[in-house]
Amino acid sequence: MSNGSLRIQGGAPLRGTVRVGGAKNAALPIMAAALLTRDTCAIRNVPRIEDIATLAELLRALGASVEFPDPHTVVINASQLTTTRAPAEFVAKMRASFLVMGPLVARFGQAEAGHPGGCELGIRPVNVDVEGLRAMGATVNSDDATYRVDCPHLQGARMYLDYPSHTGTENLLMAACVAEGETVIKHASMEPEVTDLAGFLVALGARIRGAGTSTIVVEGVPTLHGAEYSVMPDRLTAGTFAVAGLITRGDVMAEGIIPEHLDPVIFKLGKIGALVELEEDRMRCAWKGPLRPVDIQAIHYPGFPTDLQAVFAATLTQAEGISSIHERVFENRLTYAEQLNTMGAHITVGAQTAYINGPTPLHGARVRARDIRAGAALVLAGLAAEGETVMDDAQHVGRGYEDLVDVLRQLGGQISHDR
Repeated sequence: MSNGSLRIQGGAPLRGTVRVGGAKNAALPIMAAALLTRDTCAIRNVPRIEDIATLAELLRALGASVEFPDPHTVVINASQLTTTRAPAEFVAKMRASFLVMGPLVARFGQAEAGHPGGCELGIRPVNVDVEGLRAMGATVNSDDATYRVDCPHLQGARMYLDYPSHTGTENLLMAACVAEGETVIKHASMEPEVTDLAGFLVALGARIRGAGTSTIVVEGVPTLHGAEYSVMPDRLTAGTFAVAGLITRGDVMAEGIIPEHLDPVIFKLGKIGALVELEEDRMRCAWKGPLRPVDIQAIHYPGFPTDLQAVFAATLTQAEGISSIHERVFENRLTYAEQLNTMGAHITVGAQTAYINGPTPLHGARVRARDIRAGAALVLAGLAAEGETVMDDAQHVGRGYEDLVDVLRQLGGQISHDR
């Protein structure tokens, strides 16, 4: 999705079936992990989105061969890298670009990158990555612009993460795969996407146990080999489309999912009053009557995903009573409230909690997306509102959702690019 705006005409219930593609937050670290081997890696079920294209360009800038034989498969060969310095423009654009640091220092003994950027969600330091690499024997130097990591031979280590950062866990997990000896990562991220990365690393020949728990143990091996791998489905996309059916008083089926990845979302949809039906790899979410208020705490997996609290906030503007959303992961993730209020919502924010007083009729307005998930919330609010909504900075949504406009149109939504 290019820079520009989206024009949304509200009032049409969304109905139909959506096939959920690969998870962005799994595909990105898996692509970075291809740097760990000289062999070719073929990664399937990769979403066709802006962030994937950005990381592909970064890998090419390092000297890797990156090809897309079809829109959802990427083939990477990192046998002839020309540099271990990640260009600043990529790292500043997308936080996930910092994921190349672990593989680069593990394989080449050095790595350099700028300070990571991405969505405006507040301060997201890389202290977890840095301290973990230091524990493995690396020297880490930084200034206002860059981080430089040096270590000829990483050593296995026992470490306790101050914060279960998924990016930090992923960087350290990748580095540990070819470190000498055993690495134990305690208070690790348990996100399904971290588990999927571990699955790919095992396919490369890594020795990992405990992925998906708070303690991951890695026995380093001298080298890794190539592999083919298919990325897990995107639980966040599935949740977004489920909510889209509910907020528009429609009926949407998301297929190709892993239901247990969505347990907290499914539970809250039921508490709100949605009709939710589950099959082996399908979830149906439909409006069946007035919505009830709920309280949500967004926290690390297996808790309610922070990346879905914004679309739930949009939906809760239509619930009868006061709902609350307490954000426990990022300190600057409730800025969408002001934009929803512009559309007629009644949301007040205190510290890290949004209080949503509903139901309030939503009306069209001109709003701005500040990040991927806030943008999705505004799109769904626009589809449920009366009249026309124009959302600026639509490029954010394209970083996380593949062909969002086309999919919403297929479900009956009236939405178009307004360049």
